[in-house]
Amino acid sequence: MELGIGIGWRQEIAETVERLPGVDWVEVVAENVCPGHLPASLTRLRERGTRIVPHGVSLGLGGADRPSAARLADLAERAEALGAPLVTEHIAFVRAGGALTASPVLEAGHLLPVPRTWDALSVLCENVRIAQDSLPVPLALENIAALVAWPDEELTEGQFLAELVERTGVRLLIDVANLHTNHVNRGEDPSAALDALPVEAIAYVHVAGGVERDGVWHDTHAHPVTQPVLDVLADLRARVCPPGVLLERDDDFPPPEALSSELSRIRETLRATPGPAAPGRAAALGRAGAGGVPEQTMPDGGVPEQARPAPVAPVRATPAMRAATDGAVRERVGIAQAALVAALVAGAPVPEGFDPRRLRVQSRALAAKRADVVGKVAPELPRLLGDAYRPAFLSYARNRPLQAGYRRDALDFVGHLLATGRPEDAAVRRRLTLWWQERAAPEPPRRTVRFVRAARTALAGIGR
Repeated sequence: MELGIGIGWRQEIAETVERLPGVDWVEVVAENVCPGHLPASLTRLRERGTRIVPHGVSLGLGGADRPSAARLADLAERAEALGAPLVTEHIAFVRAGGALTASPVLEAGHLLPVPRTWDALSVLCENVRIAQDSLPVPLALENIAALVAWPDEELTEGQFLAELVERTGVRLLIDVANLHTNHVNRGEDPSAALDALPVEAIAYVHVAGGVERDGVWHDTHAHPVTQPVLDVLADLRARVCPPGVLLERDDDFPPPEALSSELSRIRETLRATPGPAAPGRAAALGRAGAGGVPEQTMPDGGVPEQARPAPVAPVRATPAMRAATDGAVRERVGIAQAALVAALVAGAPVPEGFDPRRLRVQSRALAAKRADVVGKVAPELPRLLGDAYRPAFLSYARNRPLQAGYRRDALDFVGHLLATGRPEDAAVRRRLTLWWQERAAPEPPRRTVRFVRAARTALAGIGR
């Protein structure tokens, strides 16, 4: 399936994405759309024939537990609502604990790396098969970036991905920015990973920007794409012509001209790099507005059979495979993952074999991301607290893991402040109290109550 050149659709740049030349398809974070109330921009894109791929972030297929049936149903519903040709997720876990380990469920609030062990691979493969059976379209999985490396890993990243594809037939979403991130942060060679990959299984490719600080590469998706990331893209292109390449940008959105320029650099990298695929197909990916359709390759406009990636057939679970993922294996994986998450988000001791310094860096990064998300979910809080917002939130979050989503986290943060008599400014404290009361009730307040609270808020402002 040819996709062409795409860009990540985000609400902040929705109109820009619609106007950008040469955008053949878009990807949307699955959890950010409601099937019954699609944004008008996505509806317009779909009506004009632009393909839309939902990209999930919360399944946690690499976790020790089997994937949630409810989350899978939600992802399937979004795929159908968007008319998606496939759905994508990550080779990662995002929560740990629970009944399997007789410990509280802890949410990481981030994609965490799966240990590259045979146990973890067996668990992941069974979870992928469950997901494949639950989804109406093919599934592709993305390699992630990580600061943290598991001790005593038994496979390289390339070997782990190759085994995953062989056992499940799942497609791959290769993020070349993540390969570069792991090169800087963990010393892993992107070329070695690409050498081991079954490149015929690639569904599409992610390209994103980041920044290096103090020897650590931060995969921010909020900076321009750097040349080293494009070099990894060129290295991949030398091996295969990917069916699609997508630019990710999640924050600090630049002007439309800058996004268009980044897309042009991606096209030029693909066009300038010789590879094994037919020239027409490479030109299609490198040409603005190509729609991923090969140019002058066959009379009917198709791709020569020898240039097409061979299809990868799903491998159904055998009794031996199922036995490999029995309760003991899941329990071992679950205990290890729960210990890591507890160290990252709940102040627990660093598990044996991990680099304490790296864990501290990752823990701070998770807390900072959590503060950013809560600030976006509840923008009134940074406005009310000003410069005190971030240090106050980081202090609150140090030993209080995310448990019930970011909206609940915002309420708990404010409740914590008020319970400890903060902030010292009485007027700000009154406004925070009104904010908390407005949102903590089991049901939305009636119009009269909202009017009275608005009046109180106004009076509180006058009294400052």
